[in-house]
Amino acid sequence: MILVTGGAGFIGGNFVLDWLATSDEPVINLDALTYAGNLETLASLAGDARHVFRRGDICDRALVDELLKTYCPRAIVHFAAESHVDRSIHGPGEFVRTNVEGTFTLLEAARAYWSALEGDEKAAFRFHHVSTDEVYGSLGPDDAPFTETHPYEPNSPYSASKAASDHLVRAWYHTYGMPVVTTNCSNNYGPYHFPEKLIPLMIVNALAGKPLPVYGDGKNVRDWLYVKDHCAAIRVVLQKGRLGETYNIGGWNEKPNIDIVHIVCALLDELRPDAAGSYSRLITYVKDRPGHDRRYAIDARKIERELGWRPAETFETGIRKTVEWYLANPEWVANVQSGSYRDWVAANYGDRDDSRAQVRA
Repeated sequence: MILVTGGAGFIGGNFVLDWLATSDEPVINLDALTYAGNLETLASLAGDARHVFRRGDICDRALVDELLKTYCPRAIVHFAAESHVDRSIHGPGEFVRTNVEGTFTLLEAARAYWSALEGDEKAAFRFHHVSTDEVYGSLGPDDAPFTETHPYEPNSPYSASKAASDHLVRAWYHTYGMPVVTTNCSNNYGPYHFPEKLIPLMIVNALAGKPLPVYGDGKNVRDWLYVKDHCAAIRVVLQKGRLGETYNIGGWNEKPNIDIVHIVCALLDELRPDAAGSYSRLITYVKDRPGHDRRYAIDARKIERELGWRPAETFETGIRKTVEWYLANPEWVANVQSGSYRDWVAANYGDRDDSRAQVRA
């Protein structure tokens, strides 16, 4: 059995579904079910004895100890995190608590559990920490992509909290010999993505005839990774990754945000045409967020060279699958758009400078 934290969130939920689709090894799933945790993502596992769900906080040491003692997992895959930059700007405290204190709690519980193991069980145990490319900071337009040895230069409360958690994991390996691996991924997209992030927000707002808010000039560049490719990479690193190592996971798909929005609009024009005209008419430029990193790009050659992983999806195939999924699952979308989510959208976009909120095709 493996223990997955944050397994009802976007990436964690996809990982749990993917794991149980390709393996009979059970999963104990620990998730606090905050705003982005959604058990509907895991509805297909209802009644499946291979999936054991526990609602709880990774900062709850007694609960984590209990789960480790009861289920004796051979690995912990740690997804649980507060992950939205804008939310971290509005409320950084929760990011420090979950991402830093929570990771510390997990590491200490795992260290106690691992130290008591013996023989093959002790040798086989792994702690897989899932992190982000945002810890590396921002790149210039001509800079080489981030490698695993790039210095950490986090620029937001979110990325700073993730950088801190990465450092803790590294320290527990070097100080205590904990069998850890870390992965730093680029921007994920795909099914079950909570609609505060760029791609699902554009899809949901377009279908509702609402403005498609684009920060600044829309030319911030990100590397896009289809979530199921990310899940496959995590399985490979968990199985074959060298202890104490970091592996960057990227999609080899650098694109400016405004290009992403136009691609989504073009797919919606094709798959769900609007009598009022192209969805691109809804694009609205809004005031940029503070500390907005200009460019991220992942150099994923290490994981390909050492472990043989490379993404299976191109951006063109992955984004089509993503748009098709949202069109086919309106109930899931409607149910996650709770009152608290709508309040968040109003708080985040309501205070932008109206002088820049002009609609452009």
